[in-house]
Amino acid sequence: MLILSFLLVSFTFTSCKDNNNKEQQGETANVDSTATDSLFFKLSLAEWSLNKPIFAGELDPMDFAEKAHEYGFEGLEYVTAFYAQRIKDAEDPEAEMQAVLDTLKAKSEEFGLRNLLLMVDAEGDLAANDSVARNQAVENHKKWVDAAAFLGCHSIRVNLFGSDEAEEWKTNSIDGLSKLATYAEDKDINILVENHGYLSSDADLLVEVMKGVGMENVGTLPDFGNFCLKREGGERWEAKCIEEYPRYEGVEKMMPYAKAVSAKSYTFDDAGEEELIDYKKMLKIVKDAGYTGFIGVEFEGTDISPEEGIMDTKNLLINSAKQL
Repeated sequence: MLILSFLLVSFTFTSCKDNNNKEQQGETANVDSTATDSLFFKLSLAEWSLNKPIFAGELDPMDFAEKAHEYGFEGLEYVTAFYAQRIKDAEDPEAEMQAVLDTLKAKSEEFGLRNLLLMVDAEGDLAANDSVARNQAVENHKKWVDAAAFLGCHSIRVNLFGSDEAEEWKTNSIDGLSKLATYAEDKDINILVENHGYLSSDADLLVEVMKGVGMENVGTLPDFGNFCLKREGGERWEAKCIEEYPRYEGVEKMMPYAKAVSAKSYTFDDAGEEELIDYKKMLKIVKDAGYTGFIGVEFEGTDISPEEGIMDTKNLLINSAKQL
């Protein structure tokens, strides 16, 4: 997922707690799940899959739940940056944030979908070397912890960017995650780290961070596709990847700490198989780890429409799982 360079104003608002078990959620979505009852997981939609129609102004992100319902999903994974600009530009950002959350919650209830997590971007680097900047990043993320609690989500997904040196990165990551997780603990919210590029995609280092934090509400969000360690010119996004961590090994190492899973997809062959990722192999790794929560569809391809990519990914997950 590309990171949007939006900055949000700080604000506070009243949050409420969902006291249900919020770790590996797969039990209580209020939709007809007969099509996937035989699977070991349930299906959610990552809002990033719809980034093209959202950016083009063809889809209002406030209608995410309705669109996911049309596609037959049970859970929602929101991208916070899609709501950033309207909140930032509002005359009263605090009131606008609450209005956004009220609408998203009402829409999810109207269409019988479960709010699962918020994918948080552009709120500062939680692994920054500068302790002032790192602490500010922690503060910036807190409003999304509150938002997740209000919506009834189980987690927020964060990035671990900052130092480019492994030992510094680990130390900084442990510090930033521990502080944010301590805040989130009382709100029953998990802090999940996705392999999202650079050192965060080095599964060995990320496991060391998980062990270093050692908190129940800190975990991972393994993504099938985000294992680029280095891009040309040192770019964070878009440039050609020149070094990757082995994807299947990476997912396997992250799974013991996983509280969500992202099924990334790009292109499909004539048989409906993902051309870069062996979905059956990936799902076996996920299943063997004992995971029974939601798997989120996150289509990033360009050759077909978002709707086609989303449905192709969904169908591939179902068909691959039935072969295990």
